[in-house]
Amino acid sequence: MILPARLRALARDDDGSILPLILGYALLAIAVVLTCVCATDLHIAQKRLDSLADAAALAGSDGFVLQIDGESVRAELTDGGVHEQADAVISAVAQDAQLVSASTPDGVSARVTVTAAWHPPLLSPFVPDGVRLEAIGTSRTALR
Repeated sequence: MILPARLRALARDDDGSILPLILGYALLAIAVVLTCVCATDLHIAQKRLDSLADAAALAGSDGFVLQIDGESVRAELTDGGVHEQADAVISAVAQDAQLVSASTPDGVSARVTVTAAWHPPLLSPFVPDGVRLEAIGTSRTALR
């Protein structure tokens, strides 16, 4: 009769049952931290690419040609000038970014599209291995 009472006491004993719960929460916390680190790095990479597109568009808007019509002088952007200036900035600043397009839609503004690939800094099964990022920058020439 002592043996069944001892088994009942062991069955009611909760010692050690919190360890799997702690391990589960620790794994969950590690997964959340890894995912947040990757998401933050992705956000920073997109902001850098946005800045690069803006800088390339700003440089592209300086690729104007002066047009003289009688006594008036005006600055006119060409697709070739915008592309040349934007390509120079992108090739000097970023090795992994590519110039997709650089043109002028109206002759006074430059529109530049830049793309790059992002890869997560940490190995995580919850984050894709690579993401294609794209940024568009627009700038108007100061001279009209």
